[in-house]
Amino acid sequence: MMNNTIALRLSQLREEMEREHLAAVIIPTSDPHQSEYTAAHWKGRAYISGFDGSAGTAVVTMNGAALWTDSRYFLAAEEQLKDTEFQLMKLKVDGTPTIAEWIGKSLSTLNTSHSTEVAIDGMVASASEVRQLREELRSEGGLTLRTNIDLLGRIWRNRPPVPLNPVELYPEAYAGESCASKLQCIRQELRRLHADGMLMASLDDIAWTLNLRGTDVHCTPVFVSYLLVSSTSATLFINKEKLSPQVEEYLRQNGIGTDDYGQVTRGLSDYAEYNILLDPNEVSHTLFSAVQNDERRGTRSKTVIVEHESPVKRMKTVKNAVEQQGLRNAMLRDGVAMVQFLCWLDKAMGATGTAALSECSVSEKLLQLRAAQSLFRDISFDTIAAYGVHGAIVHYEPTPESNIPLLREGLLLLDSGAQYMDGTTDITRTIALGPLTEEMRRVYTLVLKGHIQIELARFPEGISGTQLDVLAKRAMWQEGYSYLHGTGHGVGTYLSVHEGPHQIRMEWKPAPLVEGMTVTDEPGIYLAGRFGVRIENTLLIVPAKPRSAADPMPADGRTECGRFLQFESLTLCPIDKRPILPELLSDEERQWLDGYHRLVLERLSPLLADDERQWLKEACSPV
Repeated sequence: MMNNTIALRLSQLREEMEREHLAAVIIPTSDPHQSEYTAAHWKGRAYISGFDGSAGTAVVTMNGAALWTDSRYFLAAEEQLKDTEFQLMKLKVDGTPTIAEWIGKSLSTLNTSHSTEVAIDGMVASASEVRQLREELRSEGGLTLRTNIDLLGRIWRNRPPVPLNPVELYPEAYAGESCASKLQCIRQELRRLHADGMLMASLDDIAWTLNLRGTDVHCTPVFVSYLLVSSTSATLFINKEKLSPQVEEYLRQNGIGTDDYGQVTRGLSDYAEYNILLDPNEVSHTLFSAVQNDERRGTRSKTVIVEHESPVKRMKTVKNAVEQQGLRNAMLRDGVAMVQFLCWLDKAMGATGTAALSECSVSEKLLQLRAAQSLFRDISFDTIAAYGVHGAIVHYEPTPESNIPLLREGLLLLDSGAQYMDGTTDITRTIALGPLTEEMRRVYTLVLKGHIQIELARFPEGISGTQLDVLAKRAMWQEGYSYLHGTGHGVGTYLSVHEGPHQIRMEWKPAPLVEGMTVTDEPGIYLAGRFGVRIENTLLIVPAKPRSAADPMPADGRTECGRFLQFESLTLCPIDKRPILPELLSDEERQWLDGYHRLVLERLSPLLADDERQWLKEACSPV
C-alpha cells in the first residue's frame, strides 16, 4: 500500500523540478552547519522520504527516487521506505551505485530529451561535498550541479521554524577553561596555520569555544549560530531573541560582538583581514563561495581562503583535567541509575502477576531513574531498547507502533545515554531476560571478547583508531561474524554524544589518538530476524601504566620506543555474565572482566540502597 503522504510530496517536488528544468534533486541530511543531528527545520530528507535516521541522502528524479544510508539503518530504512517510491541504497555494500552513477543511469533510460541539471541546496551541503558531486556528475555524461535553490522550501507546508530557544551560560567550573583562554589558543593555532581568522560553523565547536549551551537540537545542547573569529575580534551571528541580558553582557566582557544569524554572508563580506580559514567539510558551499566571489577594494581582489580542518575540533576532543573529572562524576551517577534500572528489571521480569514490560516502558523507566540524578539535563540520544528481532536493527528506537512486550527469554539490547552538566554518557548493555539459545550465548561471548580486547589495548601515542579496530573483530572474524558500523567514537562534555574526528573504525581516518580523548568501545553482531548484541563502555585515553608487579611497562608509559597509552573505563555498570560461554574467554579476558566488576562494585556500592547493593554484588561476582 503506497504511502500517500510521501507520494503527494514527491509529486509536488517534481512539479517544482519541472518548473526549474531539473533532472534530479539531491536532499542530504545536514543543516547549514553540517550537523549530524539537526533541528526540525532542516529535516528535509525525512520530510520527503519518511526515513528518519540520522544519516542518509535522498535523490529524486522525474521517474524515480532512492535513498543512501549506512549499515546502522539498513533494516530500519527498509521498514520505513517499504510503502514509498524510494529504493534503498546500502552504502559500502558491493553493487551499490554512487549517487552520481544512479542519476546518470536513471537519466540514460529516458527515451526523450531531458535536462542535465541536478540541484542541491548549497546552504546545507558542504563545500567539499559539492566539489566532489560536481566532479562525479560531470563524469556521468556531463551532468551539471545547481546550488542556488531550495525546492523543499517551496513545498514544505507548516515547516518548523528555525528554533529560538534561549542560550545558557556554561560555568567554567565544568568547562575547566575560560572562553577568553580558548579564543587565545584558537588564534595561536590559526597563526600557526598562517590564517588571520576563521568562520566557525559547527554548532558544538561554537558552544565549546564560548562556554555556552542551548536546546535547539534534540538531545544535543547547542544553539544555531555562526562564529567569525579574526585576529583581534569575534562576532557571533545568532538570532538575538535567544540572548538574555546576562549572556549579552558575558559576550561583551569576552570581546564578542553579535549580529543577526542571517547576516553571516555580509559579515564575511565585511571581513577585513588578508585571509580566512574555512573548513570545506564544515562550511556550506554557499558561504564558501561567498568568500571566493567577494570582490574587494584596495590592493587585493579577494580574501584568500586557507582550506584546513577547523582546529577547534581536535582541541575540543582533548579533555582538560576538570572535564575528565566531570566525566568520571557523570559516569558515576549514570552508573547508579543503570544499576537501579537493571535491579528493577530483574525483579520485574521475575515477578508474577505484574503488568508486562515493553520496549517503551523500560525506556521510560530508565529515563525516570536518570532524571533523578543530580545535574541531569536530558538524554544524549533517543534510547535504543531493542528486544529480540529488533536487536538486529542497529539503531532501532521503539515507537508506539513498533513497541513489543518483553518475554522471559532472549536478549534485550539497551543503548542509552544522558546529558549531565559535567559530562555526556553513552552505554550499551545486552541483557538476558531468560533462557538463551547456544547461538545467542556464542555471539554474545564473541562480542564481549572484542570489547575486552579494546579495553586491554596499549598503543603508541598518535596512532589512528583504524589500527585498533581489528582487536574488536578478530575473534568474531575467526567464526565468520562481523559488523559494518564504527567500533568507537568520541564523546563530548555536555555536548554531542558523537565527537570527532578521531574514532575506532575499519575505514582509515588520519586522526591521531592522544591522551585526554574519550572514545567508545562498542563492537556488535546483528543477525537479521533473530537478535543483536552490542556491549559499550565510554573510555578515556590515559598514559600506559603497569598492571601488575611483573608488568615491564614504566609508570609513565614512556619506553625506548616512545610513549604508550591505554584506556581507562569511565562507564561503571556490570556487564551481564549470564550469556557468557566462559570456556571461550582467555585467562587475560576473564581477569579483565573480574577486575572491571570489582571496580564497579567498589565505586557504586556506597551510593545504592541495600537491595540494589546486594543485586550488584551478585552481578559483579567472578566469572
